Amino acid sequence: MALEKRRILPARVVYVSTSGVYGDCAGERVDESRPPAPQTERAKRRLDAERQLALWCSARGAALVVLRAPGIYAAERLPLARLRARAPVLRAEDDVYTSHIHADDLAAALVRSLEDDAPAGIYNACDDSELRMGDWMDLVAERCGLARPPRLARAQMPEPSSFMMESRRLDNRKLKQVLGLRLLYPSVHEGLRHAEAAGVH
Repeated sequence: MALEKRRILPARVVYVSTSGVYGDCAGERVDESRPPAPQTERAKRRLDAERQLALWCSARGAALVVLRAPGIYAAERLPLARLRARAPVLRAEDDVYTSHIHADDLAAALVRSLEDDAPAGIYNACDDSELRMGDWMDLVAERCGLARPPRLARAQMPEPSSFMMESRRLDNRKLKQVLGLRLLYPSVHEGLRHAEAAGVH
């Protein structure tokens, strides 16, 4: 492990993982106590990294903070290319729940996690939003002056992406109550207003 090459070993490690480690939760609310069930290779690798770091930190008495982040967005990180390409999304009856975190709030969570008094543990690093993916894309389109994407049934999707196959609503109470993070953008509505003010279109 690269950490072993350091002359002074860290007393604290912070790792940004993915909420994909939970796999498909059929739209249920998910807190950190839910057993992981990753379905994609990327999520499996992230969970393996979490476990390797947990073993390393436990053996050396180091604190480990894992931030399980969902879709990260910001003014320069919006799905505008997909919208302009008219890429379809799922119709309402087939749609999935997706969670988000503004890049500035994730950065704040990282800074807080590095502080000596930050409690070690696993945190869902997300905002308060509970949106289905198609509604998120519609909202971005409206804010950025673009057409809403077409809606298709799941069976009609040419190549459904992994994020169209998994549905979950992340619970962020631990992030706010235990880690003590105060979100600058509590929902995507505030975050998109900020992007709109920055002139994103």
